[in-house]
Amino acid sequence: MTPDVNNSRPQIAILVANLPAERDRRVIRECLSLEANGFDVTVIAPRGDKSLHTLPGSRNTRLRPYPIFVYGHGVLSYCVEFAWSFLCIAVRLLVEVFSGRAHAVQVCNPPDVYWPLALLLRALGRPWVFDHHDLCPEIYASRVGTPNKWAFQVLRAFEWLTLRTATEVVATNESFKDNAVRRGVAPERVTVVRNGPTRGEIAEPSETTDPVDAREADHKVVYLGVFGPQDNVEGAVLAAEQLTRRRGRTGWRMVLAGDGESMPALTTLVADRGLTDVVEFTGWLDGQAVDGLLRTATVAIQPDLPTRMNQLSTMAKTVEYLGRGVPVVAVDLLETYRSVGEAGAYVPTGAPEEFAEAIDELLDDPARRAQMGAVGVARFRESLAWEHQADAYVAVWRRLLAKRLPHGVSAPASPAGAAAEMATPQAGDAALAGRPSSAEIEARVTAP
Repeated sequence: MTPDVNNSRPQIAILVANLPAERDRRVIRECLSLEANGFDVTVIAPRGDKSLHTLPGSRNTRLRPYPIFVYGHGVLSYCVEFAWSFLCIAVRLLVEVFSGRAHAVQVCNPPDVYWPLALLLRALGRPWVFDHHDLCPEIYASRVGTPNKWAFQVLRAFEWLTLRTATEVVATNESFKDNAVRRGVAPERVTVVRNGPTRGEIAEPSETTDPVDAREADHKVVYLGVFGPQDNVEGAVLAAEQLTRRRGRTGWRMVLAGDGESMPALTTLVADRGLTDVVEFTGWLDGQAVDGLLRTATVAIQPDLPTRMNQLSTMAKTVEYLGRGVPVVAVDLLETYRSVGEAGAYVPTGAPEEFAEAIDELLDDPARRAQMGAVGVARFRESLAWEHQADAYVAVWRRLLAKRLPHGVSAPASPAGAAAEMATPQAGDAALAGRPSSAEIEARVTAP
């Protein structure tokens, strides 16, 4: 369905550069929340499924995809990819603006290169919201090991420009908000909107199925997410190798669900280590398949290493684990602990043998797993589910586009109250006493 550009509904354009719209689950939830609250949405993103013209599951969120011919693997190819994406996004965005379908714009990173468009749109009087998904300088540092000083400084400058040219910033956690404030953004212009599935994405357990008994039959250790160099999925594979020495090769398996540029290296690693009988790849899964997999998982692994980026990031996969009551094994990271708390078993450095030991202990302790799972479900339902985040997100747009809203419409229509959420401590905050803050981590873990 094509929106009527003459109707009274506010029109928002969302820009995504690193994923097709139908694969970015945060963007999907944002679009559905906006639709439910009286906004029309257009998403400009790389082309995925060529048959799609509207976002799957939406009423009429338009897709304006563009083709990608070059995928970055080095500095030069990344520059070519981002330059092409910038050109394609700029052309499509200007068409939306001058067609009356972009009263406001949201840009999602990476990369942090769209600030010139922010300057243009703000000069035209259009609000520009930066949805801060990733810390791009830290991603670069984690991918290359020893970053080039000048490249890192350019990325920091682009991040500063992206934050400072935005009308408002949407941050995925408190550490990202702290980062924005340290870069000079006024705190009242930064809204925390965490990642996480909706309650509706998680099927209710069958009355005839005991989840613990179902998991006992054949233990599954699950990783869910992107396979990138910074995600350390190879650490999960090496942990599986260590686990074979502890438990043998029967009664359990590791399931790696997802895809990404590290997939070829991972499949080679599994074959070279002789782990094809205990490590399974599923490819990219849709929401229903994710729910089905995690319903049968015994333990979930978050193999991210203790880099500055990971200390300050909330992993979307982890909230997916919590929502299904799956105990999480992870490195003891600031934002991971803030989300997971006592639903996790933590290792100090992320070495494969540490993960294997923690997983081995949990597989032999169903009572502890059940307790951890209950804590995770409670955290999800009480504060991490998307319903709790949607109100804060929609409130940003109601504030920015108040003059375009129908008379008398002022409050979000989603179930949870934004004011109540803001007054409620985030999951895990009470247990953070004595742990370093994001500012202290900034000082301790400095990149060149």
